[in-house]
Amino acid sequence: MHIRARKALDNFLAEDIGKGDITSNLLPRKKITASIISRQEGIVAGVQYVKYIFVSRGCKVKILKKDGSKIKPNQKIMIVSGFAHIILPCERTALNLLSRMSGIATQTNHLVNKIRKVNPKVKLYSTRKTAPGLRLFDKDAVEIGGGNRHRMSLDDMIMIKDNHLAVSDSVWELVQKACKKYRTVEVEVEGINDAILAAKAGASIIMLDNRSPNEISKIINVLKKLHLRDKVKIEASGGIDSVNIQSYARTGVDMISVGKITSSAPGLDLSLEVN
Repeated sequence: MHIRARKALDNFLAEDIGKGDITSNLLPRKKITASIISRQEGIVAGVQYVKYIFVSRGCKVKILKKDGSKIKPNQKIMIVSGFAHIILPCERTALNLLSRMSGIATQTNHLVNKIRKVNPKVKLYSTRKTAPGLRLFDKDAVEIGGGNRHRMSLDDMIMIKDNHLAVSDSVWELVQKACKKYRTVEVEVEGINDAILAAKAGASIIMLDNRSPNEISKIINVLKKLHLRDKVKIEASGGIDSVNIQSYARTGVDMISVGKITSSAPGLDLSLEVN
């Protein structure tokens, strides 16, 4: 496990426990066994991180459902054994993270399956719309659910968006400047003319944000006629959900990015029960 993840998990525990769980400290020093159980159907994600939370405090963990496993209501995900005054203070941190990650993985998997039914070549991507401090875990959950990571941080790749273009004097010069320094350059465009310009300037990816499937199809057809389509990948984003995602997949784009899979995915209903 990456040191960044371990530090984050330690901080999550410290945030919740504070100076100590004064309620659990009233309990007798008794060893218990507890199970984390799913209350609804979904995809499990984050079990290794949750295992670390308990093991780092001296507990033993047996994983019954690995990351990416499908689960049904009332199925056990893992069993934890150790002293009650150690397990119980970890309960909420563990459930919060596992619930969030499993919710993201479940929603991601749902969208990936919808895409595959109409165009298996299209890939689903996450965005930077993650909760501060949780990006590593959110992005992992997306990947576990069958999606793909986009930028983890701003230093990963060049992505020239509308506000960058508003500040720049020339779209052409900005894209060319970026292409000279970096291998992968993504450019958000407003329409057909900008798409043509970006492709000719050497962009690797053209982002079509908040465009209808019909508009995207027209832009792709124009790029094909100009023999520019094979030079770039096309990404659709903005306002895409489970209702319309298949319409976007049918346009022939290469990538679909959906911020909602990390910004507003409902957590999976889980519980920890002492056996």
